Amino acid sequence: MNIRRSNPVHLTRYGRPRRKAQDLEESSYLSESAQSFSPNLGSPSPPETPSSPHSVSCIGKYLLLEPLDGDRAFRAAHLHSGEELVCKVFDIARYRESLAAYFCLSAHKNLNQIMEIILGDTLAYVFFEKSHGDMHSFVRTCKRLREDEAARLFYQIVSAVAHCHDNGLVLRDLKLRKFVFTNEDRSLIKLESLEDAYILKGDDDFLSDKHGCPAYVSPEILNMSGRYSGKAADVWSLGVMLYTILVGRYPFHDIEPSSLFSKIRRGKFSIPDTLTPRAKCLIRSMLRREPVERLTSREILDHPWFSGEFHGPGLGCGTGEKDVSDQVVPDVNMEEEKFFN
Repeated sequence: MNIRRSNPVHLTRYGRPRRKAQDLEESSYLSESAQSFSPNLGSPSPPETPSSPHSVSCIGKYLLLEPLDGDRAFRAAHLHSGEELVCKVFDIARYRESLAAYFCLSAHKNLNQIMEIILGDTLAYVFFEKSHGDMHSFVRTCKRLREDEAARLFYQIVSAVAHCHDNGLVLRDLKLRKFVFTNEDRSLIKLESLEDAYILKGDDDFLSDKHGCPAYVSPEILNMSGRYSGKAADVWSLGVMLYTILVGRYPFHDIEPSSLFSKIRRGKFSIPDTLTPRAKCLIRSMLRREPVERLTSREILDHPWFSGEFHGPGLGCGTGEKDVSDQVVPDVNMEEEKFFN
């Protein structure tokens, strides 16, 4: 990992509209810091119209272009090769703390790796490889995945989580959107961000904070007033992810937070008969109300579903069935402050 210093040089250009995420899983019930980082790329709130100017920075051998989903991430390009990357920007006083999880893990093919860090006077510019879309958008487009393709992708997802768990990291905010494709044919996947991960001290994985997003939260987090197993909560989120990938909707869904949380607390959900017995078994083994009854992330990798024979026409998305409203991963914008006081 290359860490060096550079002073930004500013250029003027015309921006394009920022993309705004509207999905339910974008809502988190812990409020994030209101501070916004803008690496001298114009105003703290970049312009929304194509005709509004903002500034482009030359950081070392990279150009920082338009913002991606906010003011902390930018599309970047290598000045000489033209390679496209993603640059995340952090306050220089806190970047080591924000990136601590990356520093304590060994490399893994299903985890996003830091390519380079450039330190300015007040900001740290952290460069990652470009991705080719995320799993949430992919499932929304496909409606649902066939089991053979789902098994290949979900195995990579669990491999990333197991590597983190084995090395003392709890991920806390697991969701489909955090997993992105490494290649254009969408066969390889990686965990895009470790910035919400919690570094454990010793073998105790019990946490007391309520961190995550509504569609993926485990019942013990909603019910508890004390501590809960962070790794078991991650496994619940994995169960929600697999269900959503295979069925095309969340196992627990309601546009009203209170109703959604009531459904999660009860832990009752239905699995379509179209799934194979092994797929049903794996989902039920993760979405158990009692945390101690869930498989561990490492045990999930040994489940026979991954070595099963899947029958059906080819690879790809969907089943060819007519779509109905409850068969779609919802596109809902919910205010995070309504979830918890």
